[in-house]
Amino acid sequence: MSEETKVQESASAEAISQDALDNFVSLKKGDIVNGTIVKIEDNQVTVSLGYKYDGVIPLRELSSVQIDSAADAVQVGQEVQLKVVSIDDEKERLVLSKKAIDSEKAWDVLQAQFEAGEVLEVTVADVVKGGLVVDVGVRGFIPASMVERHFVEDFSDYKGRKIRVKIKEIDRENNKVILSAKEVLDQEFEQNKQTIIGGLQIGQEIDGTVQRLTPFGAFVDIGGIDGLVHVSELSWQHVAHPKDVVSEGQSVRVKVLKVDPAAGKISLSIKAAQPGPWETATGSFNIGDIVTGTVRRIVSFGAFVEIAPGVEGLVHISQLAHRHVVTPNEVVKEGQEVKAKILDFNPGEKRVSLSIKETEEAPEQPARSEREHGERGDRRDRGDRRDRGPKVELNNPNVSLSNESMSFTLAERFGDKLSKLK
Repeated sequence: MSEETKVQESASAEAISQDALDNFVSLKKGDIVNGTIVKIEDNQVTVSLGYKYDGVIPLRELSSVQIDSAADAVQVGQEVQLKVVSIDDEKERLVLSKKAIDSEKAWDVLQAQFEAGEVLEVTVADVVKGGLVVDVGVRGFIPASMVERHFVEDFSDYKGRKIRVKIKEIDRENNKVILSAKEVLDQEFEQNKQTIIGGLQIGQEIDGTVQRLTPFGAFVDIGGIDGLVHVSELSWQHVAHPKDVVSEGQSVRVKVLKVDPAAGKISLSIKAAQPGPWETATGSFNIGDIVTGTVRRIVSFGAFVEIAPGVEGLVHISQLAHRHVVTPNEVVKEGQEVKAKILDFNPGEKRVSLSIKETEEAPEQPARSEREHGERGDRRDRGDRRDRGPKVELNNPNVSLSNESMSFTLAERFGDKLSKLK
C-alpha cells in the first residue's frame, strides 16, 4: 500500500470518528433524556441513551418507594424518561434518575385525581409501622385505620397486593400523599347494601357466613352486607355467649326477621330457620313418662324445668315435694338436674305439666304413741259425760233410779219458767 493511500485512510477514519462524536447527545446535569434499559443488576440499572457511554440508575433513584430489587421497577428493553443527576466524562460516570421524572409528572396527575375523587388501583410496595406504602409516582401512605372496614391486626400478607384507593390528602410541598382504601370499600358497601336490602323479604331464609362475634350476637354476611343475629336468636337453647354456638367463618342458614332500610339494619335469626323444639318434641314425650331435666327458672308458684332443648315444663309448687312447700327454693335450685313425671303434654299450646314428687315415694306416716291414744280416750270420755247430762249421786235416797223416774221432758223441767214468760 502506497504512502498516499495510508494517509487517505487515516483522514477518512478521523472524519468518521468526528462524525460519530458529533452525533452523540450533549448532556449536562438536570437534563431530561429518553433511554432504553439494557441491563438489570440487583442494585442498579444500565441505560443506553445515545451518549458516549451508558448511564446507570441506582436502586434509590428507580422508585419513590423502597424496593428490594431493580427488577421490581423496570424490565430490559423498556423505554424510560430520565433526569441527569450527575455526569463525569473523565470517569465515564453518568447517574440518572427515574424517580425524579415520575414524581414531577405524578403531582399534577394526583392533584387532578384528588379533585375528581377518582379511584386508583395501586400495589402495596411495603408494610411499615402504622400502615402501608404504595407507589403512585410519589410515595403514598395508607394508614392502618384506612385499609379495611374492619380492624386488621397483621398486615404482613398485604405486600404485593393490589388494592383500590382514593386520595384523602395531598401536600406537594411536604411530599405527602395520604390514601384510603376504606373509603372505597364503604361506598361500595353502602351501594350494595341498598340493593340487597331492597330485595329482602321478612320471613325469607337465606345462607350466610358468620363474620364476627360480639357479646350480644353474631354478624352474618348475607351477600356483601351484614345482618345481626341477636344472642337470643342463635339457638332454641339458652346461649351465654355466641362463641358457644357459632364461630367466625361458619356457614349458617338464617331467617329475615326485620329490615330497616333507613337505618340500614337487618335482623336475622338462626333458630327460626331450624325446626322448633316443640315440633321436634312432638311424639318424643308421653303422659306418664319419667324424664330428666334442668331447672331453668324459679318463680313463686313453682319451677320451670327444661326437658329438651327449648322445651320447658312447669313443676307447680304443689308438685315439688310430698311435704308442704312455702317457697320452691326450699326444694330446687336453678341449674339443678332433676327427675320429673309428665302429668300433661300439649305441644300445640307449648305447655308441659310436670311433677317431681310423683317420682319419689311418699314418706310413711309416723305411728301414734300410747300417750296420744290415752289423750284421745280421755277426750272421748269427757265428751260422753257431757252427753249424759248432770252427774247423779248414786247414794242419794231421795233419787229413784227406776226408768220412770229417769224419764222427763223439757216441758216438765222448764215448764214453770216458760209459764212465767207468757
